[in-house]
Amino acid sequence: MAIKLPTPNSKLPTQFGKIGVLVGGPSSEREISLKSGKAVFTALKDAGLDVSAIDIITDGVEENIRLIKSHNIDCAFIALHGHFGEDGAIQGILEQMRLPYTGSGVLASKLAMDKVSSRDIFLREHLNVPRCRVLEKSHKDKLTDIVIELGLPLVIKPASNGSSIGLSKIDKAEGLPQAVSLAFSFDQKILIEEYIKGREITVGILDDTPLPAIEIIPKHKFFDYEAKYQAGLTDYVVPAQIDEEILEEASKAALAAHRALGCFGCSRVDIILDEKNKPFILEINTIPGMTATSLLPKAAKTKGIDFTELCLRLVTLAYEKTQSKITV
Repeated sequence: MAIKLPTPNSKLPTQFGKIGVLVGGPSSEREISLKSGKAVFTALKDAGLDVSAIDIITDGVEENIRLIKSHNIDCAFIALHGHFGEDGAIQGILEQMRLPYTGSGVLASKLAMDKVSSRDIFLREHLNVPRCRVLEKSHKDKLTDIVIELGLPLVIKPASNGSSIGLSKIDKAEGLPQAVSLAFSFDQKILIEEYIKGREITVGILDDTPLPAIEIIPKHKFFDYEAKYQAGLTDYVVPAQIDEEILEEASKAALAAHRALGCFGCSRVDIILDEKNKPFILEINTIPGMTATSLLPKAAKTKGIDFTELCLRLVTLAYEKTQSKITV
C-alpha cells in the first residue's frame, strides 16, 4: 500500500518526521553553506517541523554516519555546497543509511560537479557549450597555442568547484599563466574556455519545470565570486526582461541539461545568450544557494512560491523519490 505523503500546504507537519539540515561541510564554500543551512533551518522550524541542524565538518564516511545517526532523523535536507555536498559523496552516505534526502542522486550530483563530464554529455545532447581546452595539472600544453585556438578573452576555471571560486577572465595572453596557476590551486583539472560576450541568465528548475529566468548584470568585469557575494556589485532582473521566444529557447535548453544529467528536485542552470541570442550552457548547480535572497528562491517567488513553501516542496520531493524506489 502506498504511503500517503504530506503536501507543501499540509497542516500536519509531523508527517514529515524529523528533518536534519546538513550544513557547513569541509569545502571552500563552507561559509556560503552555513548561510543556506541557517535559512532553510529557520524556514522549516517556523513551518512547525521537527528540525535539527547538523554541522558537517569532515568528509570522513564513518564519522558522518555516526554524526547523522546521533540526530535520529527521518530525512536529510542537503544545504552543503561544493566538495562533499554537490559531488555525490554525501548522497552516497545517505543512500547507504537508507535516508531520504533532497536534491539529485549520487551520479547526477557527481556529473554536474565535474564540468568536463557534464560538458561531454551536453555536447552529446546537442546543447551549446563554449569551446574549451581541458588541462591536467601535469600539462605541458603551450598556452600560446590555446590562445591562438580559442582567441581572447578567455575564462579559466577549476573543473570541480562552485561559486566561481578559482575562476578568472583574462583579456591579454600574459595573464593566462597566473589564471591557470590559480585554477590549479583548487583542482587537478581545469578548463580554459572561450569567453562568449552576451547576456548572462540563470534558469531554476523545480520539480522538472523551469522557473522564470533571471538576468545577471555584474557592475564590473563579470560574474565572479566577489560579484556573487558582495552586496551591490551585481544587479538581478527578476524575471529577465528578454524577448519571450528567446527565454523559451533558453528554458528548454536548461531543462534538457537538467534531464541529461539525471538531476532531481531542483537545480539552477547558468546560461550565456550570445550576441545572436543563442543559449550556451555554462554549468548546472544541483544545490543552488538557499537563502531567501538567493537566485532559485527569487525565481520561485515570481511563481508565488515563497521560501518556506520552496523548502517544504523539496522535502516532499525527497520522500517521493524514496517512495518511487520502494514501489518500482
